[in-house]
Amino acid sequence: MNKLIRITTVSISLNKLLEGQLAFMKQYYEVIAVSSDNQALKKVGKKEGIRTVCIEMTRKITPIHDLKALWKLYRFLKKEKPLIVHTHTPKAGTVGMIAAWLANVPNRIHTVAGLPLMETGGGKRKLLDIVEKITYRCSTLVLPNSYGLKDIILKEKLCKLSKLKVIANGSSNGINTSYFDPTLFSDIQRGNLKNELGIKDTDFVFIFVGRIVKDKGVNELVNAFEEISKRYKNIKLLLVGPLEPHLDPLKKDTLGKINNNTNIIAVGFQSDVRPYFAISDVLAFPSYREGFPNAVMQAGAMGLPSIVTDINGCNEIIEDGVNGLIIPSKNREALEEKMELLLTDKELLAKLRDNARDKIISRYEQYMVWEALLSEYKSLENRNV
Repeated sequence: MNKLIRITTVSISLNKLLEGQLAFMKQYYEVIAVSSDNQALKKVGKKEGIRTVCIEMTRKITPIHDLKALWKLYRFLKKEKPLIVHTHTPKAGTVGMIAAWLANVPNRIHTVAGLPLMETGGGKRKLLDIVEKITYRCSTLVLPNSYGLKDIILKEKLCKLSKLKVIANGSSNGINTSYFDPTLFSDIQRGNLKNELGIKDTDFVFIFVGRIVKDKGVNELVNAFEEISKRYKNIKLLLVGPLEPHLDPLKKDTLGKINNNTNIIAVGFQSDVRPYFAISDVLAFPSYREGFPNAVMQAGAMGLPSIVTDINGCNEIIEDGVNGLIIPSKNREALEEKMELLLTDKELLAKLRDNARDKIISRYEQYMVWEALLSEYKSLENRNV
């Protein structure tokens, strides 16, 4: 059986962003997952039923650590002789594609799920441009996980069109709509979680799911909510996700508002976000940059409309006025206006809610994405017979 090696920088990406996909591919290939954090990686291996290999990588720019990881990965790939190496996340993409190229792996695939360089300037931007180009140069196929991201890559002249392809309708893993289903949660379960969080049945709940960082638009979100909460009493903002102060910190003023506004509830990272969607009314997701945001798909599958920014991925999942609302990026006033609109316009809210789940099922069901990727793998397999 041919070998398929999937590489991410950190194990949580395998566990959450590609959940179930590795087990599916195991039916057709000997799948090996490579990432950092051996203990977490072993759990992924057990869960997906695949072999794992730990090679430590960092998310920051660390030349010495990166060279060590490159050497270890090169030696591993020379030994294993896989048919396909498929990388995800920026650092794993660069290290993995260079190592696979040096090891003469015939099929070298990199999935692009966002471009950090889009929110960077100066010397760092130039460095990230070079790194991204090297990654794509060493790849045989580059898979942007949205059509908008593909357009950005071409506009920035990072890669040739002939190497670029979007799988299915976008997304790296699709969405399991049988798992993300609001009917799985009873009124009693919802009531218990609301009581635990201090949320009343009469409260209107905005939810954000993701890393609590600047690039996700959390500064604008907290400030918009702060203004709205001065005018309306029965509203809550639920923040679900980890703070990352070492990578992309929020403003001190924003942190102060999160800590001091009793209507803002921060619950940190949650391994299962479904219960929090189940007690919410609207996803507010004012991100600056995305590949193809899982949170927006998850919210839709759970029957929630979303307010998103007009960026790639978000504006592909959400059709303005149909299953959500679209606003300009980095615009607190527009965010505040649309949050207040959905808070007060019950007819519009009901319309968006009615369309939310059907839009996800028809376009992003998980098996559609898996089968499309498998078809791509098989075409490569036939090419290398």
